Amino acid sequence: MCARAVKGISPSVTRGFRALLGEDRWSRLLEYGVDKAYPPGHCLFRQGDPGSAVLALVSGRVKVLGTEPDGGKLLITLRGADDLIGEVAARRLSKRTATVETIDRCTARVLSVDRFNAFLSRHDGHSVLTDYLVTKLSQTVPYQVELVHFSPERKIARLLLEVVALADRSSANPDHIPFSQQEVADALGMARSTVALHLQRLRESGALRAGPRLAVSDLSTLKASAGV
Repeated sequence: MCARAVKGISPSVTRGFRALLGEDRWSRLLEYGVDKAYPPGHCLFRQGDPGSAVLALVSGRVKVLGTEPDGGKLLITLRGADDLIGEVAARRLSKRTATVETIDRCTARVLSVDRFNAFLSRHDGHSVLTDYLVTKLSQTVPYQVELVHFSPERKIARLLLEVVALADRSSANPDHIPFSQQEVADALGMARSTVALHLQRLRESGALRAGPRLAVSDLSTLKASAGV
């Protein structure tokens, strides 16, 4: 099946830890791990669990969630193919700082902490990991601060834009957003009725396709709604 053409959406490029590490060392990193596949909605890590492994994400997207005392979960960030998952706890030999769940089907190479650190030492990767962590922090913190002041529609548009940006290069439907209205509401800490209202407005503006499934129609219009 061919990917449906969507105005403004172009094939993604190498990104994340892979882009910083380079193709040769990324390939070597994958050799240190064990291949594993995960279904949509699978919990990879739980906040508070020991950090005993690192995942090099080969395909798919995940959401990183902060768990609240009442059991609720709020979205911290999204990650996709070419990113590392669980690298913070592994580096510090501490507990997981967040819960990570798959958005769609994901494949990854699972490395034990010892194997991951052995790779970093043998392939001069410690400085690259530091750069990666700083980059992630510099992206996440300002975004979370700004998100507090955004309108509901801008928050929703930002989330949808990020999900689409992380779609795999080989995806048959890169415009599709595999979130229900309730999942969008839960991720952003909003009422479902509020999300439904603003999703309808995004459809009316032409940013999203008409219909019950979430799918981008015009990326430029969605970016305008997101304020980027």
